[in-house]
Amino acid sequence: MDGTATPPQQQRRGPRPGPRGRVAGAEASEAVAAATEGLAPRRDLLIEHLHRLQDRHGCLRAGHLVALADRLRMAPVEVFEVATFYHHFEVVEDTAPAPEPVTVRVCESLPCALAGAHGLMAALRAKPPGAGVRVVSAPCIGACHRAPACALGHEPVERATPEAVAAAVANGPPALPDPPALDSYLSRGGYAALRAARADEKAARDTILDALDAGALRGLGGAGFPAARKWRLVMAQPGPRHLVVNADEGEPGTFKDRYCLEKEPHRMLEGMLVAAHAIEAEACWIYLRDEYPHLRRMLEREIAALAAAGLYDKPIHLRRGAGAYICGEETALLESLEGRRGYPRHKPPFPGESGLFGRPTLIHNVETLWLLPEILAEPGAAVRHASMGRRGRQGVRFFSVSGRVREPGEKLAPAGVTARELIEEFSGGMLPGQRFAAYLPGGASGGILPASLGDLPLDFGTLDAQGCFVGSGAVVVLSDQDDLPEAVRNLVHFFKDESCGQCTPCRVGTAKAARLLDAPVWDRSLLKELAAAMADGSICGLGQAAMNPVLTYLRHFPEATP
Repeated sequence: MDGTATPPQQQRRGPRPGPRGRVAGAEASEAVAAATEGLAPRRDLLIEHLHRLQDRHGCLRAGHLVALADRLRMAPVEVFEVATFYHHFEVVEDTAPAPEPVTVRVCESLPCALAGAHGLMAALRAKPPGAGVRVVSAPCIGACHRAPACALGHEPVERATPEAVAAAVANGPPALPDPPALDSYLSRGGYAALRAARADEKAARDTILDALDAGALRGLGGAGFPAARKWRLVMAQPGPRHLVVNADEGEPGTFKDRYCLEKEPHRMLEGMLVAAHAIEAEACWIYLRDEYPHLRRMLEREIAALAAAGLYDKPIHLRRGAGAYICGEETALLESLEGRRGYPRHKPPFPGESGLFGRPTLIHNVETLWLLPEILAEPGAAVRHASMGRRGRQGVRFFSVSGRVREPGEKLAPAGVTARELIEEFSGGMLPGQRFAAYLPGGASGGILPASLGDLPLDFGTLDAQGCFVGSGAVVVLSDQDDLPEAVRNLVHFFKDESCGQCTPCRVGTAKAARLLDAPVWDRSLLKELAAAMADGSICGLGQAAMNPVLTYLRHFPEATP
């Protein structure tokens, strides 16, 4: 360096010739505008914008994402991180070939695996069901009672065979029965509870809370928090308030929300509107899993019918999930509703303190709201509801029964019913030639128990001593012909694939657990040490409960552990 160099502090840069990073091209901007026409350019609608692009183009082109970021006045990295978080979005470079026009998603979660999903996958890959079709694996799609199941795009093909899938590709997926419409519900006395709540607001609000207490209604998404207490906590916070319906069930073995919405959707909608009226919510939000497109179309129609009938005067926002099990966790669901990745939040001290858009928010599962109108139907209904339990338990609830039973499906049964009673009284017994050997009392995260403990009551808190919980009521029945270690591997691989990746104990722990379980001999002490670290350090219930199948299997099946 000679003595004529300009000191660094005196150097001056000229103006940048253009913006940093990639710039949205005119063609991409036009494509985004066309795909998202009529959709407000708001940050909280980012996932809805992504769905529109994915639906129209079959993928998300990088250039389109840059143009979308420009349209929403967001940094491109924010759009890319959301687009790459959810399973149902496929991000490709502009020059990459387009994906095949048709995607068949084969569910390989435990109930479908028991019914032969792996063989179905192999058959479809060996002989594709049509030209321009690709076959990929998928997590639970909410059809565990009609296993094995797959989806054509996202439209379900149930009790799937290679021939049925080929027919669906050629002719379109089979239509599902249409749920009852508003006129049908009104003709049977529907919305009486909502009218009563509006008649005398203060008295009705107190009456509703008393009925919730008398009926022992709980949140039925898994945690079992008393509904009346949750309402009071939210109502104690200053308005404005919101109400969110969690319809994003993704637990393998769970399909109760689907059943409620297929059987009588307006019971859930009435329960939602009663709850919203009681807490003086300014808006309702329904977060529906993307695997239920038939229910999305139905809800769009019935919400419009409600508006036309003048049965509500507040906004009802129907939002579409994008294939992320973690968004069933309520704080991750709120993040997704606000247009972000489904990263769980550190929870506030009590429900409602910090919710949607920073406002007090009441979050309820579909089943809880579905039961509400019946509890409020007439004097004494709440007490009768509470008295229907068994073994000292209160109320009734839905149990999603799948696996090795003659009649899998949704069972409305008394709280405190046992797994053996669910099999024998409600599900037609075991399949011919199969003996009851084990069961999952609460889906993938609820643990696994032997048939010798099949007479324990299924309710909140009754299985704690066994290291299990009933959760969302997903009961998966296994027989003496099933490979139980392979079932445990299946469950842990599900959690590995569904970990949101936010916290290290869950992200790394689930991957390490899957590797340890793939070994011919399991390292029991290391698995237990790993489980303790994950339970202590994970932010949310996914990481905290992901090792429950392993721990309960080691505890209750020591002689059968590899």
